[in-house]
Amino acid sequence: MGKTMKAVVFHGKEDLRFQEVPEPECGKGQVKIKPAWCGICGRCVEPLRGNSYEGTIPTICPTTPHPITGEQVPLTFGHEFSGTVEEVGEGVTKFKAGDRVCVQPIIYDDECGSCKEGLINCCDKNGFVGLSGWGGGLSEHVVLPEYCVIPIPDNVPLDVAALVEPLSVGWHAVAISPFKKGDSALVIGGGPIGLSVIQALKAKGCDNIIVTEVSSMRKQYAQDFGAHHILDPTKDDIVARCRELSDNKGVHMAFDAAGVQAALTSAVKAVRARGTIINIALWEKPFQLMPNDMIFRERKWIGVATYVAGDFQEVLEAISSGRMKNVEQMITKRIGLDEVVEGGFKALVKDKDRQVKILVRAGDGEV
Repeated sequence: MGKTMKAVVFHGKEDLRFQEVPEPECGKGQVKIKPAWCGICGRCVEPLRGNSYEGTIPTICPTTPHPITGEQVPLTFGHEFSGTVEEVGEGVTKFKAGDRVCVQPIIYDDECGSCKEGLINCCDKNGFVGLSGWGGGLSEHVVLPEYCVIPIPDNVPLDVAALVEPLSVGWHAVAISPFKKGDSALVIGGGPIGLSVIQALKAKGCDNIIVTEVSSMRKQYAQDFGAHHILDPTKDDIVARCRELSDNKGVHMAFDAAGVQAALTSAVKAVRARGTIINIALWEKPFQLMPNDMIFRERKWIGVATYVAGDFQEVLEAISSGRMKNVEQMITKRIGLDEVVEGGFKALVKDKDRQVKILVRAGDGEV
């Protein structure tokens, strides 16, 4: 029997186990990493609760062999992580043992039309490390293709580097939007992705960020990360207030990080003529959109799928240079690998409003 290691493995609804699994071996073109810190994402919580997004995102936690990895549940979790290189395989020249890295987890085929255009996030068969196979960050070791591995600047700690994945989602959303300096922006939802959008907007010079959020704790987080105006959809007229706060014309764009019908309906009407709605949230079911609300104001709606090649590096540069500040404040709790079920996933379900990002000490936890 070969070497084994500890890992957090998803077996199905309400079935997450901290168990022994085979330790992976490093092969040609691969990098073996010892994870240090791994964030817990809502995308991982949903399959545990029984929501697999079946029929809409079939390659997340596949129950039949994934078209690229060939793997299916049970699967090791964890796609938001940093660590240290332990070993490199034949042909790997960009990394060596001891290098500090984070992981860009998109799995893509490099063959479909989207991939040929460089849109790896839109791959026909895409998946994610830590969700669709190839191991994950909630383990003692992981082996990945070289393309997944991103070097970390010397002044970026490993715990902060574990935040780069969610921060890159927000960064890409702003990058793909028509944002330019002087524009106003509405951010729907003050969870981890909404906060990532706020930080990306701040780093790119936005000076009128409006956030809608119900939770008092998340309102405070949004303010701490640089939102200029905080609205409560249960108390405020979102459409009227957005007009007041943006020259009585409406905001230039709205970023939907919540995926709630009522919030989207208000956001569409809060956007000015020829403004843009940028959808980041994953939707479990179809939403309703009145075409006339788009037609008569020539508004646009665009979807955002995670991030593209280069986004991780841009976020790391923004953190390293100080343009993106105080990102470590997103870390609201730290736990050990053996505490993931109770202290991590269940905490995100039961104490969602008080948590932004729970980090798991997957390795020795140095920062």
